Amino acid sequence: MSNMQDWYAPLEQEKPGRSGAEKGKKTAWKIAGGIALLLLLIVGSSMLFSGSDQQTTVPPAVSGGSMPDDWNEYFDNYYIQSADKKAEINLEKTEPVPGFKLNLSTDRNNELTLQELYDRCAKSTVAIIGYKDGVNGYYWGSGIILSEDGMILTNTHVIESCDSVSVTLYDNSSYEAKLVGADSISDIAVLKIEAAGLAPAEFGDSGSLNVGDKVAAIGNPLGETFRMTLTDGIISAIERGISYNGHSMTLLQTNTAINEGNSGGALFNMYGQVIGVTNMKMMSSYSSIEGIGFAIPSSTVATVVDSLVKYGEVIGRAAIGITVGPVPQNAMSYYSLPEGLYVSAVNENSDAAAKGIQKGDIITAVNGESVSTTNDILKVKNSLGVGDSISFTIWRDGDTFDIDVVLVDENSLD
Repeated sequence: MSNMQDWYAPLEQEKPGRSGAEKGKKTAWKIAGGIALLLLLIVGSSMLFSGSDQQTTVPPAVSGGSMPDDWNEYFDNYYIQSADKKAEINLEKTEPVPGFKLNLSTDRNNELTLQELYDRCAKSTVAIIGYKDGVNGYYWGSGIILSEDGMILTNTHVIESCDSVSVTLYDNSSYEAKLVGADSISDIAVLKIEAAGLAPAEFGDSGSLNVGDKVAAIGNPLGETFRMTLTDGIISAIERGISYNGHSMTLLQTNTAINEGNSGGALFNMYGQVIGVTNMKMMSSYSSIEGIGFAIPSSTVATVVDSLVKYGEVIGRAAIGITVGPVPQNAMSYYSLPEGLYVSAVNENSDAAAKGIQKGDIITAVNGESVSTTNDILKVKNSLGVGDSISFTIWRDGDTFDIDVVLVDENSLD
């Protein structure tokens, strides 16, 4: 995707018409390579317009029906880079709250029915409405109550570019919100409204989840008409490595129905605990994709929220400064490439750039261990801190060599 605006497609707005011949230009290698992964759209903040002609963007197609001769051309089209940038949010800021901490409960003693879960948890769900000066419309998303005195959790992309935001509670009362802090990398933001006696959500530990566990989402899909919608499903996968906003995220995958307007809302376990914050779904321009949604794990949410509430930003987060993605099997076979992770971008302010890692490199091992998914690198990075080193085995044009990279503070990459 080219920019964040692409993710805010207007409701009931058809994409520009394309003839059958134009659709036929979608090449077989893209479909076989899983091009749907490139069309991963942030969902949630539906933007409602009057007479808008805003439209979504489709990655450019490579002409012809065969694989490109140059494997670099293949990856230039396979991995479309989204902008690596901080969100621009123009809300009035409020003071940090150093004493707040988001605790994760491990209580599993009272499993709920869906009816009981909705009765208990719906009051902790809010609607987020964001406005931008000069735009005839508004952004629509979901949020979760963090504290009795009005701290609200949502996705950063829900409020990006907004000049004002209102929060609507379960009882239909609305409040203007101020910004406590927002983080583009994790897609987590915290707002504050002047209210009292609210019903904060209970958060559970996403680390205790297993594939097949039942879950449910409460949110506000598709605008005001469908506020407070309950959907349910299962955990489909625990650790999905997804590239977003120039960074890699490790997300929960679920088949629970998630649509535009759900972003920033809660994914609950059957004990009424928030174990994830819904923020993405899989979409495609050439076929129907159902039942592939994503949520930020509560373990990640707790760490980010605690820093945002205390400092107004996330500090001390270690970063490598590269964006990577798996080398598809068909590309390995066709171009005789090694298994590993393709480097699609390198931040110029990183030690990775200083040590010579380049776009187009393929990382085959980290600290001597073979890698094939983004999560293979994230597990190593997340166990280290700023100033620690990681050793990468790099394949470049048939040569293999090692490069040691020092982790830096994420904020230094701006």
